Amino acid sequence: MPHRLTRRALLRCAQGLFALTVVGTASAQKSSDFAVTPAQIQALGVRLLKLEQPAAINGQAYPARVVLPPSQEYVLSAPVSGVVDQLLVSENDSVQAGQPLLRLVSPELGELQLKLSEAASKGRLSQATLKREQMLFADGIVPQRRVQEAESTAAEDQARQRHAEAALRLAGMDAAAIRRVAEGGAMQDALVLRARAPGVVVKLEAKPGLRAQGADALVRIADTRKLWLDIQVPVDRQAQIATRGASVTGVDREVTATPLGFGATVSDSQTVTLRAQVTRGAQTLRLGEFVQVRVPFASTEEGWPVPVPAVVRQDDKAYVFVRTDKGFTALPVTVLDSAGQSVRVKGALRAGQEIAIGSVIALKSAWLGKGGSN
Repeated sequence: MPHRLTRRALLRCAQGLFALTVVGTASAQKSSDFAVTPAQIQALGVRLLKLEQPAAINGQAYPARVVLPPSQEYVLSAPVSGVVDQLLVSENDSVQAGQPLLRLVSPELGELQLKLSEAASKGRLSQATLKREQMLFADGIVPQRRVQEAESTAAEDQARQRHAEAALRLAGMDAAAIRRVAEGGAMQDALVLRARAPGVVVKLEAKPGLRAQGADALVRIADTRKLWLDIQVPVDRQAQIATRGASVTGVDREVTATPLGFGATVSDSQTVTLRAQVTRGAQTLRLGEFVQVRVPFASTEEGWPVPVPAVVRQDDKAYVFVRTDKGFTALPVTVLDSAGQSVRVKGALRAGQEIAIGSVIALKSAWLGKGGSN
């Protein structure tokens, strides 16, 4: 009988100890504070960061291709049929407005100048006739009908001259040369085609000796003062990207761009194109090259920028270790966004607090060792 009571008492005692152990373990798991002495902090090599103020972090870096807006490229075509006599520029040359690009020898140009010369000659004759008829009419020698007929003829000849001048302007002849032909001066045997606006020669369609027909493309020029960036963003990150009022910056270039919007299609690599207009630093870019740019996040929530190693995860939750008088406390946080070696978190943090950013794994072991979690 005494032996049986002793076994029963032992069993009850064991059950009580087990219950106390479970309660103690549960209590420890709920606790986020754990003690770490200054000597242990030094021995573990724990580094601390003092929080200042909530702020944004630099956006994520993505590759971008430099492209030209369609409105920034123009084609210099042959205004008349002829033979390319001489090229005055090369591909990739920078040109200014009015700079000579090539020389085109054209028999058609001679015909246009001849028409202008004939029209100008008839115009001078009709003007002289009109003046004479007006004088005779004033003296009462001829009727008014003669004056009216002379005025009609002079107007027709003047219209033909303007038409001939317009044809030469379309052919690329400058105003001084047109005026010289109209006044009976020497005619040109070739046209010098000039750049309409500053830019870069991206392609030469013409070669010396080429027989070009009217409207054939000869030179393609890009005005690189206005450029676009086509940024390749993973489609699953599109919702995190800021577009309205945001600013895209270059990673290794002094470049700034304003987002214009996302493309409507997704590529085979599951990326979507974010187009941005370069507002600063276009002169440092070349058409077709790829550059790295940083795209800002869309989140407007207030958060604290911290290094990536400062955040630890346990049971699908994120924590940072905040320094306390006796050691540290594991403070739960929400990760808002991350880029490179920085992450922005939201939680019950205050300016002036210190968080661990080095040897965080050792602190996590100490925390889990106290709490008994796994």
